[in-house]
This record gives sequence, C-alpha cells and structure tokens, in this order.
Amino acid sequence: MSWLRKLSRRVAVGLSDSNFLQVISGIETLVSKLLSILMVVVILVAVYDLFVILIQDILNAPIGFFTRTLFEVFGLFLNILIALELLENITAYLRKHVIQVELVIVTSLIAVARKFIILDLQKTGGIDLIGLAIAILGLSISYWIIRNAQPRQPH
Repeated sequence: MSWLRKLSRRVAVGLSDSNFLQVISGIETLVSKLLSILMVVVILVAVYDLFVILIQDILNAPIGFFTRTLFEVFGLFLNILIALELLENITAYLRKHVIQVELVIVTSLIAVARKFIILDLQKTGGIDLIGLAIAILGLSISYWIIRNAQPRQPH
C-alpha cells in the first residue's frame, strides 16, 4: 500500500497549481512556435506564388500588362501582408505571453480592407457593402479607443 501512497503524492504534486500552470505554459509556447513555423511556410509559399503569377503575367502579356485584374494582384499582396501581421501576432505572444489587442485589430482592419479592395461590385449586394462598412467603422473605432487608452511612451 505504501507504493500507492507514494504514487498518489507524486500525482498530487504533479497536479499542483504551479506545476500544472508550468505545463500549460510550455504547451502554449510549443504551439505558438509551431504556428510561427507554419506561418513562415505559408508566407514563403504565398510569396513564391505571387512571384510566379507576376512573372507569368509579365512574360505572357498579350494585351495590356496584366492578364489578371490588378485587384487580384493587390489581393495576393494583401494576403501576404495579413499573413505577416498574423506572424507578428504570434511572435508578440511568444515574447510577452499576452495577446496584443491593437495588433489583432490592425490585422482585422487589413483583412476587411482587402475584402473591400478586391470586391466585385457587379456581384455584391448593398447589404454586403453595409456589412463591410459597419465592420470597418467598428474596427476603426476600436483601434482609436485602444490607441488613445494606452499611455504614450517617449520615443
């Protein structure tokens, strides 16, 4: 029976609040690092894809400069920018172990702006435009509030 008591004590010590939080913190760090690596892979593939598309359009341009609409190319650039912002969010979390709300709002603004920029007005209804406008307004107000709520740091 003494081995059962020793085992139960070890389990109790292992499940203590400090040890449990340490394990959770380690898992969070591991997942964040894995997400960072995967995001770098996604960014590199997206940059390669953009490079190939641009080269194809430049070399095979029968009429005009681009065979694709310029909005599609802008969309690809903005996708990469959004991915970089997501990577910044992840690395900021790794540095400080805090989700930075300002970065999340900026990333969201870029994503909504991307949607608005590549929007096909021929296929989009008024309710979609109103929804995007409300999203942009809400995110802009949120960003303004967060920016003005934080104390200014001297440069």
